[in-house]
Amino acid sequence: MSTVITGASGHLGRLVADELLATGTPPAEIVATGRDLGKLTDLAARGVTVRRADFADPATLDDTFAGADTVLLVSTTTVGERFRNARNAIDAAIRAGVSQIVYTSLVNASTAQMALADEHRRTEDYLRDSGSAFVILRNGWYLENYTDQLPMITQYHALLGSAQDGLVSAAARRDLAAAAATVLTQPGHLGATYELGGTPFTLTELAATFSDVLGTHIAYQDMSPGDYTGTLTGAGLPPEMAAAVADADAGLARGELYTASDDLEKLIGRPAITAHEAVRDAVAAGESR
Repeated sequence: MSTVITGASGHLGRLVADELLATGTPPAEIVATGRDLGKLTDLAARGVTVRRADFADPATLDDTFAGADTVLLVSTTTVGERFRNARNAIDAAIRAGVSQIVYTSLVNASTAQMALADEHRRTEDYLRDSGSAFVILRNGWYLENYTDQLPMITQYHALLGSAQDGLVSAAARRDLAAAAATVLTQPGHLGATYELGGTPFTLTELAATFSDVLGTHIAYQDMSPGDYTGTLTGAGLPPEMAAAVADADAGLARGELYTASDDLEKLIGRPAITAHEAVRDAVAAGESR
């Protein structure tokens, strides 16, 4: 029997595949899926089975999940299509006789008001009602959502947002992938819903962290969600994505991306990567290029 990882051509799914291999899961027991098989060729070279999967094309999914014991359902990123995509994948996994579905949701999905939470909440409800055994991993905001902004932050000496003084329990993708690998390979998690977040910080504190690591002053510039949406759109982000990012920051201001849970550290068995460590590593990686 095998574990199917959806979205293995993307950031999180790929890290889960790497973590499973690094911690001893035989390659023959891993199926890595994605829409672009060209991004999975190196995994195939390591003995991992690779299959094409397109959630928007349900006909492709029966073969994708054939013979699988467990599916890691990594939520897709297309605004407005996440629930439909996840529903298609859940239905196909059940048809294939999969015994466990692990879903990557959003922290505080059951209570958050931000638009992003709605599709995750609907997916969680659908999964619980499906009759399948499940585990829900409510992933916090990625630290990479901030460190990926490093070139712009360095250029303009500013971190932009509309989060006010809200706390965000952001976590590194690597830690969230390690948590997923734990759930996929160890017993005792069925039916659990985990709130996964790292050490919380405000964006003002994050700007100070950038200042400390870079050795130059970085200011946090708080904006209204409308102004922030316009700024992101002007910087080239698609309008629907810009609106979603600004809406998430408004949710951050309301406390919707904060969790006091220590589920992440319990699952990975070590302290989570901090914002300072993530910024330091991102700066070092940029300097080495």
